[in-house]
Amino acid sequence: MSTLHKIIILTHRYVGIPISILCIIWFFSAFVIIYTGGMPGVSENMRIDAAEALDFERIRLDPVDAARQEGSNQTPILRTFLGRPAYFFAGRGLPTNVVFADNGETLDEISTQQARQIASEFLDIPAELFSDVEIVKAIDQWTVGKNLRMPLYKFYIQDEPGTQVYVSPSTFDLAVYTTTQSRVLAWLGAIPHWFYLTSLRSNPPLWFDVVVWTSAIGCILTILGLILAFTRFRKNVRPFSLQRAIPFVGMMRWHYILGAVFGISTLTWIFSGLLSMDPFEWGTVRNEINIDETVYNTRPMELGAFSSIRQISRMAPAEGEIKEVSFSMIQEQAYYQITSSTVIAPLSNKRERLSQPYFADSQSSADSVLVHADSLQEKTGFDTATLIERLENFTPNADIYESALLNDYDDYYYSRNNQLPLPVLRVKFDDPLDSWVYINPQRSELLSLLDRTNRLNRWLYNGLHSLDFAFWYHKRPLWDLGLIILLAGGLVLSILGFYLGCRRLKQDLSSLFFKTG
Repeated sequence: MSTLHKIIILTHRYVGIPISILCIIWFFSAFVIIYTGGMPGVSENMRIDAAEALDFERIRLDPVDAARQEGSNQTPILRTFLGRPAYFFAGRGLPTNVVFADNGETLDEISTQQARQIASEFLDIPAELFSDVEIVKAIDQWTVGKNLRMPLYKFYIQDEPGTQVYVSPSTFDLAVYTTTQSRVLAWLGAIPHWFYLTSLRSNPPLWFDVVVWTSAIGCILTILGLILAFTRFRKNVRPFSLQRAIPFVGMMRWHYILGAVFGISTLTWIFSGLLSMDPFEWGTVRNEINIDETVYNTRPMELGAFSSIRQISRMAPAEGEIKEVSFSMIQEQAYYQITSSTVIAPLSNKRERLSQPYFADSQSSADSVLVHADSLQEKTGFDTATLIERLENFTPNADIYESALLNDYDDYYYSRNNQLPLPVLRVKFDDPLDSWVYINPQRSELLSLLDRTNRLNRWLYNGLHSLDFAFWYHKRPLWDLGLIILLAGGLVLSILGFYLGCRRLKQDLSSLFFKTG
């Protein structure tokens, strides 16, 4: 046996012991993540479903009046707040100011009692069940990585699900929502799988290095194992017999067989997990053609164009209620974007919805319609020729060589359960990076900009990690069955590797101490 071969065996055996522990954690937690998603949170759909319907009869201020009252040049959003229609200025994650639409009263901070009321209305739980409140001044396990501004109000609720909620006094909304079930599932799934421990995530450079280096070492050890599977195979057995060609017995034999069968899938999972961290920033959009949101609107926001705010209540769907109104300038025209909730989820469903459904690239959004501010007519779509022409005028240094209106998903724009909007306009440019742009013709908005590297990253990361290939991704439970078999194989392979490595380490240490004695 050559020296190099011995080094490969010893490295795979002993360095593999701690890496096997990580692989066991990764594979086990992956089973949980498939069906529970990521960390507990508050999705946009949950927020819309929980919101109280707007009472347009109580609105006295137009958006321009509210902006004047606030002294702000930002575009507000109209929603119900503390039982009253109110204009919210500033986006999520930023300090928010509120102007109540009924009397012009302003609010730039909330009390503990108001925070309790916000949580009570969201959860539809009586405020008297809120037993304790804590002022969270530093990130903890459930707020880490969410870019929330501290402090937060944390409420403990005396209910069967063991609900805990965080309310942000800077954005006036429910920031985090957890139950006993969601916390337990997160500890079994997302937290160990992504190394989402507070001590690590509170130090992003350290967390990045830990994930990247453990994944890189895992890739190297898996490659060494595949090399050993090939080199230790007895190819010259005469007469040839697969049983005799495998040079091991007992558990080592099973480890060898499982490594030969599931080694490639194990390697691709660890490697794609490494790519999820974008270690060399090669998956970042280079934006060679420099397209931004101004391509579909060159006119500044004019809140004075939205003076008919009290007249849009009739735009509510037959089975739903208007929950939120935002204001947009699209192709130099003023539009209300009216968001409704056609199905009000019962409290039990709200509590079981632990995270957004899994998507490859994007997240879902609540149903909404565009209404022209002047005619109060619903806008059902924009002319595709105009959308393409604006792109051409916006990108003088690149030409469009192909455009298509897709009525179905392709390999780079897709989602589970058809939750991303269709049809979608796909436009291809001849720039050096071969950029593709996806546009929602219903909203005249950019959805995605992908260059050649991003499309490659889709296969190397999403493809290898989620196995979201078209032939089975939309054909559950076929996809589930395939993943369960591969994950189970990798899990058993890792458990055997850990056991065999520890057993051999024990034997070597015993032999060493025996000789020394």
